[in-house]
Amino acid sequence: MERVTLRIPKQQIEEVERMVETGEYPNRSEAIRSAVREMINEEGTEKERPSEKRKRRTWAKV
Repeated sequence: MERVTLRIPKQQIEEVERMVETGEYPNRSEAIRSAVREMINEEGTEKERPSEKRKRRTWAKV
């Protein structure tokens, strides 16, 4: 596994930390890995349905 350094808005990392504190994820890294897996799975679904491409994607304002 490779190490990646990210800059994440404070509000978003606080939400990730809340999910860890409530036991939804064992740690922040696993929560972020899960989000990446979900994004990749959605991307595969969008390739099957081009008409819906990028409808759900929102980008962080930094």
